[in-house]
Amino acid sequence: MVKPVLFVLGASAVPLARKLKQGLDAEIHTPDCVAGGDVTYAKATAHLGHLFSEGRSIIGLCAAGILVRAIAPHLADKRSEPPVIALAEDGSSVVPLLGGHHGANELARRIAAMTGGHAAVTTASDVRFGFALDDPAPGFVLANPQDMKPATAALLNGAQLSLDGTLNPFSAATYASGGGVTLVVTEQRDEGSKSRLVYHPRTLVMGLGCERNAEGADLIALAEKVLSDRELSPASLAAVASIDLKSDEAAIHAVAAHFGVPARFFSVADLAQETPRLKNPSEIVAKEVGVAGVAEAAALAAAGSTSELIVEKTRSTRGTCAIAKAAQPLLDLPGRPRGIVHVVGIGPGTPDWRAPAARAALEASTDWVGYGLYLDLVADVKSGQQEHRFPLGGEEDRVRHAIELAKQGRQVSLICSGDAGIYAMAALVYEVIDIEPSRIAVNVIPGISAFQAAAAKAGAMIGHDFCCISLSDLLTPWEAIEKRLHGAAEGDFVISFYNPRSLKRRDQLERAFAILKDHRPPDTPVVIASNLGRPEEKVKIVRFADFNPEDVDMLTLVMVGSSQSKCFTRGDGRTYAYTPRGYARKREAAE
Repeated sequence: MVKPVLFVLGASAVPLARKLKQGLDAEIHTPDCVAGGDVTYAKATAHLGHLFSEGRSIIGLCAAGILVRAIAPHLADKRSEPPVIALAEDGSSVVPLLGGHHGANELARRIAAMTGGHAAVTTASDVRFGFALDDPAPGFVLANPQDMKPATAALLNGAQLSLDGTLNPFSAATYASGGGVTLVVTEQRDEGSKSRLVYHPRTLVMGLGCERNAEGADLIALAEKVLSDRELSPASLAAVASIDLKSDEAAIHAVAAHFGVPARFFSVADLAQETPRLKNPSEIVAKEVGVAGVAEAAALAAAGSTSELIVEKTRSTRGTCAIAKAAQPLLDLPGRPRGIVHVVGIGPGTPDWRAPAARAALEASTDWVGYGLYLDLVADVKSGQQEHRFPLGGEEDRVRHAIELAKQGRQVSLICSGDAGIYAMAALVYEVIDIEPSRIAVNVIPGISAFQAAAAKAGAMIGHDFCCISLSDLLTPWEAIEKRLHGAAEGDFVISFYNPRSLKRRDQLERAFAILKDHRPPDTPVVIASNLGRPEEKVKIVRFADFNPEDVDMLTLVMVGSSQSKCFTRGDGRTYAYTPRGYARKREAAE
């Protein structure tokens, strides 16, 4: 679960933020000039806008006006906006500005109880009744939100509230018999009306089984038919469930995505415990997978020991479906999700060059695996993830550890610098699961590679054909590397050298330049770039003839231009290198 943000503007607010952090399970965001936070930011307005757009709950320890001005440009649909709260630095006033009916009012009350301050709740229904009709307890879904306003207006004008159902979506509500506004709590389809607000409790679990590689559309059609035939609302579904042998079955995940619910998977041993409760046990299924029924057993296992099977196993050509009903809304689902390894390329190191998809994966993960330096480079988005630090080297150990975590149903970020697929971990992940098949998911997230960053910092060196060559002979014989060097030299590619030197490998770079010498003019630009995207960054351009290998270490990328590459010095005194494709020359010739 994403933690709320305690947004601090000045150092004087840090003590209160620290006091609230643990009780709210929140993270502290501070300016990069203020110590004591979990995450730092450069510009307050931009950071607040980013947090709001991501749906993060914001508790601003600052003036309300600052929050209003920062977030106003991002306002769109009030039904989806996250809580935004202004909190005085002394804790005396807690003002929910936005998302009052999405948790802000309740959160403000919690904060006020912790600080001894006053929660300035202004929402009419909250002030009058202590709850809002469009903000039910977790596990309940309002089916007809368009009727909430007239129902609330009726209550404010004196109408009484009645409850039709055994579950209560509002613990603070007082109910009367035959009230003017009725709250209907049901798993059945019901459109409701202005005087009947319908709440669907998430008490249903759909158990699924299917043949290998069944079509997702076919299993979705079966699921929809089962719900429709029993007039059950999809909004009451808490999850879909199956046997762990099907955790990589695309059709089951397609059904979960279709209904917007999580998928949970159970071992044969877990499902076998449900055998006495099965309505349609099958000896054939038991011989094939080790349990007498998948759909019914998975539905019952996920819905809990007190659940009941309300829809027995229903078949289609290639799938089965059953539904179990829990006594209470299901908030903490048993079983395991399908584990996933996000192979995350974080770019050269600076957050400014990190892809939004990389940040999203890092935030969603339960575990981070990587070389310690790489973990430090993404510390700005850490929010409770468990870190698994590895020293430099041991790439296979990192990959296998990430895969083992994912097999436990965890979401894992395997963190790589640069691009995850360029001299990084993505290929090794796929190699391991090719040799040792598993049912985990893999998501490769690209990043800006070192050669791209170096070219951009130097000018535009890869404006024409280019290649990348690693000079490390740890896994590739030097004879093979030499062949590639000759080919790249003769092909007149711009060449980026990865792993040019190390403490043990001292002469490969010199040997590479000796091969290039017969194919590159002395004035060919060479870019030497180290610590890209970090405070220690250094980028310089030298002539091929002036290149000194002693300027290179293991954190350096060397980029050698083609015979067509050029460099020049501008009025600012900086030298830039580029490789033309010939557009300007072609136009000049035409004119």
